[in-house]
Amino acid sequence: MNTRPLSPFLVYRFMYTMVLSFAHRITGTCLVVGALLLTYGLVALAGSAASFEQARRFFSHWAIRVVLVGLLAAFFYHLSNGIRHLFWDLGVGYEKSQARAAAGG
Repeated sequence: MNTRPLSPFLVYRFMYTMVLSFAHRITGTCLVVGALLLTYGLVALAGSAASFEQARRFFSHWAIRVVLVGLLAAFFYHLSNGIRHLFWDLGVGYEKSQARAAAGG
């Protein structure tokens, strides 16, 4: 007889709140990249004029601007999801209709 624990994917049934929680973790990880970019910009600002100019050129590239807009969206999603997690910690909002309404769906 196999006494090893089962994978959570075999034990838990899919719930809408699981997706929201996973998305919260993903956006939090993305925000770490944003914090590194912010640190780079602040260090360049505190450094010489040449380092500031290099950082200005870096941040003015179209691809970096797209990343920054994505990070801004991730920040607001993560913030609102964090507030939702606080309500979940209080036991509020676990019903399917409430979770879907809170997610905008």
